[in-house]
Amino acid sequence: LRRLDLLTAEEAGRAQEASSLPEQVRAVVDVLAGKGSYASQSLQTFIETTNSQLYLHITVYEPMVQKHLESLQSYYGNGLETGPLQRLTNLLLVEGLTDIQQKEHDILQIEATKGLRNVSKSIPLEKLFLPLSKVSIPPRISVTIGVAGIGKSTLVKLFVYTWAKGEINRDIIFVLPLTFRELNTYEKLSAERLICSAFPHITEPNCISAGAARTLLILDGLDEFKTPLDFSNTVVCTDPKKEIQVDNLITNIIRGNLLQEASVWVTSRPTAACQIPGGLVDRMTEIRGLRAAEMKDFLDQMFLDNRDLSSQVLHHIRANRSLHVMCTVPGFCWISGSSIGYYLKNSTDQSQETTVVPKTLSEIYSYYFKMALSGNWPEKPRETLRIEQAVNNSKKIVGSLGRLAFYGLLKKKYVFYEQDMKAYGIDLSLLQSSLCGRLLLKEEMQSFTAYYFFHLTIQEFLAAIYYYTAAKRAIFDLFTESGMSWPKLGFLNHFKSAVQRSLQAEDRQLDIFVRFLSGLLSPQVNKLLSGWLLVKDEHDSFRSQAISFLQGCLNTNYVISSRTVNTMHCLYEIQHTETAKTVEEAMKNESLAGMLTPMNCSALAYLLQVSDVCMEETNLSNCLTYNVCKSLLSQLLFCHNLRLDNNQFKDNVMELLGSVLSVKDCQIQKLR
Repeated sequence: LRRLDLLTAEEAGRAQEASSLPEQVRAVVDVLAGKGSYASQSLQTFIETTNSQLYLHITVYEPMVQKHLESLQSYYGNGLETGPLQRLTNLLLVEGLTDIQQKEHDILQIEATKGLRNVSKSIPLEKLFLPLSKVSIPPRISVTIGVAGIGKSTLVKLFVYTWAKGEINRDIIFVLPLTFRELNTYEKLSAERLICSAFPHITEPNCISAGAARTLLILDGLDEFKTPLDFSNTVVCTDPKKEIQVDNLITNIIRGNLLQEASVWVTSRPTAACQIPGGLVDRMTEIRGLRAAEMKDFLDQMFLDNRDLSSQVLHHIRANRSLHVMCTVPGFCWISGSSIGYYLKNSTDQSQETTVVPKTLSEIYSYYFKMALSGNWPEKPRETLRIEQAVNNSKKIVGSLGRLAFYGLLKKKYVFYEQDMKAYGIDLSLLQSSLCGRLLLKEEMQSFTAYYFFHLTIQEFLAAIYYYTAAKRAIFDLFTESGMSWPKLGFLNHFKSAVQRSLQAEDRQLDIFVRFLSGLLSPQVNKLLSGWLLVKDEHDSFRSQAISFLQGCLNTNYVISSRTVNTMHCLYEIQHTETAKTVEEAMKNESLAGMLTPMNCSALAYLLQVSDVCMEETNLSNCLTYNVCKSLLSQLLFCHNLRLDNNQFKDNVMELLGSVLSVKDCQIQKLR
């Protein structure tokens, strides 16, 4: 172009400094725009005759890229407040999944690790897809993990919007954000149809499939995909135009058989992320939870018009170690903050005998539901329906959603579509109610409408309410949706069945459900929800037998696992805390020696997670035998400061402790 006198040497130099071809093209076009019709005509003739690829870039790709950028800015910039999202601009750089992340429920992961990961490295969001050093290459497959409610989808929105504004990763020409919710609506797709269906303005998908333009494909929410990914039996496909099953399409893209030149970014809850073989993942990152200052800012944002209330809520959260750990997750912090705020605002109207600060999970969710059911919501005016009519409508909605939640939980289904709603007899008009708006989120796209619960725990609490209510009159096993099973009569038989299934389940996905189910038998929860979702004092006839059954599950042997700890949590939810209090008192007085029976060992394992006595130092001096030490190993590895003086340990115990210190999950920093 310089030889044609269309550009000066200085202008050509500036254009050439741009990092990629499309940016060079943009620089040249910008310069020529002010040089009149002769320059543009000469440029067009020159490019048409000498460089068809460049001509395509200017006439086809460049307008397509601009349209794509405008579309993403419009969609992802909506309602995205970048101020509170500073936490998401730095991700933890992790080396694969730990054992607990692969096996345990999200909440059990947070409780065991105290919401902290033993990770020293982090990576800023703008460098997520860049090489880590000058001699390495950019990652092709990146996976970002995080528990439910930590902000994975928000992170994706933040990245896409920041990229679309041209602030990061300008070397990437196309960022293609897709959700597994969207992919659930297809049976078969080709790689090119996948792109055209989601982004109709991309009229030349071959420029992406052929690798002509650097592309980042984002697949958000693997845990919401309807079909498990099976990499061992993938049918190989290398034709971007060939339609195949959607799960096969995803595995072929990740394996590099399709869209070989594209980078792929998958987000997922940890347990679902282990579907992708570690050998295929080039970079794994994790979203960290809220720190102390961020939690305060988060609650201040929730209660903008009442900072005193925000401070009181934070005080109550900090006073309960277990709750404080859980509130490092923004989704859970919002639910807890709403519930405690509701309690504090209403406790002055009632006697202290009938109201207690919510401490257990079941109490927090009972207040949340009571707030939702009564229409007493911070963001909406109080509803004018008569209370009786409101109660009846609410019972109908909760009953319908509860059945959907329960059977969805059994099928590991967390996203629902209109056909699911109809299959469970849910009137779609009910979904427009304000109550549903407080429990369900709705996502409307051109080709589908998806519904999902505000947080996984909302689905689990609704499932527990459904099961509790149905178990009182059911004559068959409720876990068999068809109803074809051996007769099972009486609430207690159904309660035992739920607990046993939770204890036997390999994936641990029923653990929080049975905690909620146990909590519905507590006197405090009955007081809160009687008249709304429960019958007053009906728990009295079941509670003592349920406690005996749960205790029986702990008395078997010295094998302590996360299942054992979860059973102790169930006893806490049901408000039976005598065993835990006895062991905690002995820990304070350093008098545990000789009293560590199987049940007391279970209580001790539970206290290692939740007790303030263990916060600074876990003192287990002069009380452990080989068997007890062996049984507690899975819990000891999460103690930061562990004191084991005067236990007369021999070599076999030292070998056990040595094995613990080498585990990836191990958080022990100081050992005496």
